Amino acid sequence: MRIQAKSPEAKIAYQLVEELQAYFVSKLNDISHTVGASKECEPIEWGRDGGLHGGGVRYEARDEKIFDRGSVNVSQVHYDDDESKKLSSATAISTIIHPKNPHVSSMHMHISWTQMRDGKGYWRIMADLNPSLRDDDAKRTFDTMLDQSAGEYAEEGVAQGERYFNIPVLNRTRGVSHFYLEDFNRGDFEADRAFAKKMGKSVIDTYVAITRQSLQSHATYTAEEKAQQLDYHTLYLFQVLTLDRGTTSGLLVHDQNDVGIMGSIPSHVNRELLASWVGLMSKPQDELVEALLEALPDAMPTPVETETKKKLASAVRAHYQKYPEALKLQASGNIVPPTVDNHN
Repeated sequence: MRIQAKSPEAKIAYQLVEELQAYFVSKLNDISHTVGASKECEPIEWGRDGGLHGGGVRYEARDEKIFDRGSVNVSQVHYDDDESKKLSSATAISTIIHPKNPHVSSMHMHISWTQMRDGKGYWRIMADLNPSLRDDDAKRTFDTMLDQSAGEYAEEGVAQGERYFNIPVLNRTRGVSHFYLEDFNRGDFEADRAFAKKMGKSVIDTYVAITRQSLQSHATYTAEEKAQQLDYHTLYLFQVLTLDRGTTSGLLVHDQNDVGIMGSIPSHVNRELLASWVGLMSKPQDELVEALLEALPDAMPTPVETETKKKLASAVRAHYQKYPEALKLQASGNIVPPTVDNHN
């Protein structure tokens, strides 16, 4: 049994992320039933300290005709019984969808409410479109949605997103359309909640429409296009495990949801391509990439199954425990949230 946070704001935030999760999962299931193998997403539950401090439920995609990997994760961690913690609660939906067809873009979305012991809190809103193959129409559609849905915050969100998802050593970004608002609080909780809901539903609706259109336009694909997808999936793993601050923070806070946190990793990558990037890394990050390679199977294409996810999570955690100063090298928007410190 998972115990929920006590604060009214945390309860409302949890209702929101659960609603967005149910909405997105229903849309993914619809795709499976109409153009896939009619296999619905399956829920997997986990508990923080056995549920005493919350936990979550993630829905994993099971239709291998449509999805390479897919995870829609809702979580709430709280410390209502421990006043020594700076953090009161953290409530989030985090989702990543990697379609099997290389013509269909991957998508990542994260919406969360973080509340401190003194009652103050803030929203984090992220979304990015990640095509393996160039798709100008999909990018245009996603860009337009972000601009219209975010309104006056579109320019700031896009600018922070492009900064956060930049990969300096490769001189490119992960994905083609990015949005990121950190520490979002206008002093009106209900208005901000409504904005977060609007952004979430807009991202979901737009991505589902893009996916359906891409599947209709490109029912088949070539081996060369599949190889391009494999390389892009390698880039995705590289960015997530060497730069993504949210992933690293989650792994450093506790080790009770490693497989869930690694839900963003595609099913296969190109370890030879990953190895070619070791020499581009500054110290000590070159050691991190080498540790990732050690965790991956020696096969091509390189599978990333459950046990490998656990090894990758352990490699990232061990690296930053050994080199805590390297956290400064990770991605950020305009503000760097002290996530790990807040849990201590």
